[in-house]
Amino acid sequence: MAGMAILRLPYAPIRVSAFFPLSILFPSPITSRNTAVCFCSASEFADIVPKDDSKRGPLKPGLYLVGTPIGNLEDITLRALRVLKSADVILSEDTRHSGKLLQYYNIKAQLLSYHKFNEAQREQAVLDRLKQGEIVALISDAGTPGISDPGTQLAKMCAKEKIDVIPIPGACAVVAALSASGLDTDEFTFVGFLPKHSRTRKDRLTVSSNETRTQIFYVPPHKLSQFLEETTPYFGELRQCVIAREITKLHEEFWRGSLGEAKQEFLIRQPKGEITLLIEGKEETKPENPTDSQLEDDLRVLISEGHSLSTAVKTVAERTSMRKKLVYSLALKKFGKHIQVEDADE
Repeated sequence: MAGMAILRLPYAPIRVSAFFPLSILFPSPITSRNTAVCFCSASEFADIVPKDDSKRGPLKPGLYLVGTPIGNLEDITLRALRVLKSADVILSEDTRHSGKLLQYYNIKAQLLSYHKFNEAQREQAVLDRLKQGEIVALISDAGTPGISDPGTQLAKMCAKEKIDVIPIPGACAVVAALSASGLDTDEFTFVGFLPKHSRTRKDRLTVSSNETRTQIFYVPPHKLSQFLEETTPYFGELRQCVIAREITKLHEEFWRGSLGEAKQEFLIRQPKGEITLLIEGKEETKPENPTDSQLEDDLRVLISEGHSLSTAVKTVAERTSMRKKLVYSLALKKFGKHIQVEDADE
């Protein structure tokens, strides 16, 4: 093809940085002729992520909730990198932990600790900076801020103060675990960490065990055996579960089986790493339709109490969820047309 160079690589391993127009790899209206993708080191890759772009314009001031990798550092978006490079300050749950991520992508920005122990003291200072028009990025140790992580209260305060809150989607343990679990994904309940208070924990487990949708929990690895012992009486030993551990990391594991089997398995081995535990929803049982003789007995009792046939039919149909027309037809066959009745509504 005219104008296209063919890059031939020797078999010996060498370090190569190659640039291709994104329009070749991703023919989409969102790409630009001046945008390139780089197959190179992380720091070099981060260097080509522009702070501003003539078509996108500079970032507007506001609070950016930036999703970060839950394990594999490659699971970060170009947009997240752009925001982090452009931020006036980055609020971090653990500056030492987040510092490794920023260093990996050669991002030099002011880093300020922001966690559950100091967020109440930091909030006003952060709001003042936002009101002055600064770009503030909030990141947690892993995943999305505010989801079982600090950030919820700050987002609420910004919304109340009419300050823009902008989500920057990224990796999410809940969605990653659910997508690969093999359990139903149409509906699910994210419970997160169980409450610490005993009575509240029991109430939560009672509700979850009766849900027909998939239930998703976060469980500390050192408390997994305790969680299974506590949970099984509510859900039953036969309920299927998935224990997703170290998602996106080197030792990623998806253990599948019943809660009873899980109790035995993790009684003898202590897992390491973050755990997302999913339990299948309660099977939805459809009520059995009553037999003709049961319907006749119910009708006979109501009629003997002085109810008209039409009233008795309506009452029995509502109790059993049977179609009124079917109950009425059965009533006529059994009790005969000599009984004075009103026309039943269909």
